[in-house]
Parts: sequence; C-alpha cells; structure tokens
Amino acid sequence: MGSHADGDGCTGPDEYLMRAGYALEGDDGCIAEARHHAVAFLDQAHADHLRVSARARDLTQLVVSELVTNARKYAPGPVLMELRINARAVEVVVWDSEPTVPTARAADP
Repeated sequence: MGSHADGDGCTGPDEYLMRAGYALEGDDGCIAEARHHAVAFLDQAHADHLRVSARARDLTQLVVSELVTNARKYAPGPVLMELRINARAVEVVVWDSEPTVPTARAADP
C-alpha cells in the first residue's frame, strides 16, 4: 500500500491514494479470504482518513465475491487480486490462471 502525490502535495483524481495486492490459492476458502482482504483494505482506508461510503463498502465486497467466484469457476488455480482507491472510486482487479482471453458465448435462453 502506498500514497502517491504530485509536487504540490495534492493528488489528482486518477492517482491512487492507496492500493494493495493479494495472492489467493484458488481453493474453497479463497472467496471468503478475498472478502476478508477487501474489508481489511477498506478498514485501513478509513483509518487513513479516506472516505469510503457504506454503499461503496458493500458494493466492493459484492464485486470481490463475484469476480473471485468467476475466476475460481472458470480457471481453477491461483487468483491475484488488487484493490485500489483514488479520489473517485474503489477499483477491484482480478487475474486468474487461464492463459487465454475469454470469448463471448451465445446467450442461454
């Protein structure tokens, strides 16, 4: 985790105020582990006086759950997760172990 600031001591809206990365095993407990990391990350943001609304906290946990669930379902194996906060948003990035890029499939009626 770290802070970034430009020369005048102010951060721009797209600069990350805080970020952290996590390696998950991809086993049965990794979804709960990912949610735990997200909560701890947001708690640290709060402790560092970064404002994250209750709605953003809830949505971050939901997005983490969904993305890690999909990574585990479609590409069993290790999962990497990065959480980032800038002045406007909390970002969640998840990488899975599948080497090929996903392709869109026809909708299931």
